[in-house]
Amino acid sequence: MPEPLALPDHVRAFIAEPGRFATLATLDPDGAPRQAVVWYRLEPDGMLVVNSANGRRWPANVRRDARVAIAIAEPGDGYHWVGLEAEVAEIVDDQAIAQADIADLAHRYHPDDPAEVAASIARFQAQQRVTFRLRPTSFHDHLDG
Repeated sequence: MPEPLALPDHVRAFIAEPGRFATLATLDPDGAPRQAVVWYRLEPDGMLVVNSANGRRWPANVRRDARVAIAIAEPGDGYHWVGLEAEVAEIVDDQAIAQADIADLAHRYHPDDPAEVAASIARFQAQQRVTFRLRPTSFHDHLDG
């Protein structure tokens, strides 16, 4: 499997910062663009991890066409952002792994609210989840000013 694109340190630091959401773009079967705001995690190996309930349109799109585009913006400041193109490196349907990934993401996005983490995890456990490991293939950033 090809290695993810090596991102510069300042881009990795920006992406890894807690509290940022990603806008993930996919293609519908008719070629129309589709966007979804998602939780994500940057892995030490440079992969991005995203997770969803099965049955939503964007995961079906990703299963059909492994190419995605991602935008991650500074909260409250749309002038500082990173754009990535990526491809699916792995689809994880194993529920133990997918549920562990979404639980980890709940902790990432609600680090100071254990009640919200517990409520989120309880809600997610009732769903069939899927994890996508995304390999960045290109990037552009708007972080210099």
